[in-house]
Amino acid sequence: MKILFIVYFLSCGGWLPAQPINKKLYNPGANAERDISDAVKKAKTENKNVFIQAGGNWCSWCLEFNRFCQADMQIDSLIKSDYVVYHLNYSPENENESIFARYGYPQRFGFPVFLIVDGNGNRIHIQNSSYLEQGKSYNKRKLVEFLQQWNRKAVNPAEYKNQ
Repeated sequence: MKILFIVYFLSCGGWLPAQPINKKLYNPGANAERDISDAVKKAKTENKNVFIQAGGNWCSWCLEFNRFCQADMQIDSLIKSDYVVYHLNYSPENENESIFARYGYPQRFGFPVFLIVDGNGNRIHIQNSSYLEQGKSYNKRKLVEFLQQWNRKAVNPAEYKNQ
């Protein structure tokens, strides 16, 4: 009977954690120049902007932001519909200095820091993430506002011609 229970327990996946324990968002070995270029091309094709979340696997606020966004269906949906997302690594292994310089040294705001880049590769906004925080996580209302205010439609001048 004991063996049947163990076989049943293991076959149901009861021993597996719900999510990987060491999930890595940032890849220090990634070719960020190429990856961002690909993200920009994809964004242009899909009529979106690029959402660059800069930080590192060492950053608890970076990991919390990702968890928070994926856990909330509205936020997850806004991100997927309006942005191509890229996680830009900043760590001792790879500080991606040239990319941070190109985008105006956004690391001055701490981590994570969010960059909105258009379909031509131009930085259109840097967001200090601390303004979106609440307690030990993030404020949903502020985050939704931020995402809506920097999507491609919101920054398109044609949207305001008849106002």
